[in-house]
Amino acid sequence: MSSQKTKIAAITGSTRKNSSNFKILKYISENIKQNFEVEIFEGLDQLPHFNPDLDIENPPKEITVFRDLISKADGVIICTPEYVFSLPGSLKNALEWCVSTTIFANKKTGLITASASGEKGHEQLMLIMKTLEAGFDNETQLLIQGIRGKIDGEGKITNEETEEALQNFIKNFENQFLD
Repeated sequence: MSSQKTKIAAITGSTRKNSSNFKILKYISENIKQNFEVEIFEGLDQLPHFNPDLDIENPPKEITVFRDLISKADGVIICTPEYVFSLPGSLKNALEWCVSTTIFANKKTGLITASASGEKGHEQLMLIMKTLEAGFDNETQLLIQGIRGKIDGEGKITNEETEEALQNFIKNFENQFLD
């Protein structure tokens, strides 16, 4: 890696302040800060509802800012809960604003679903990101079930298997940038 830090856009799928997903992104950013500069996007709740008519020539400013964050990043990490066996609407909305672009095409991407169950939401996240042509594989995606019992209020991972899984995820995500 060069001396300049690699830029990572991290997106939390939860709009809850200090959510488990936000804490996981903070944990990852602390563990990769030596070589990576991580910016956590917490503005999903500020993005307007997707409207293809607004997407054509002059998308809303909030969307331009969101897309620029992704576009200028060397990689992206998304960490999301599952709501009612699906992605949170705010995350799906943000990703819908990216369909008409190529900003995720071959972008080195890490996908984490951390929720009570998370299986269906994780499947949907991977399908959507595959559709957006994001660059991820089995090594750079992770499902963490029962997250509330595996992380404390300060963001410390309290479950050994979960910490090991996150460390493997981090190693595999970092390895994408080693050429």
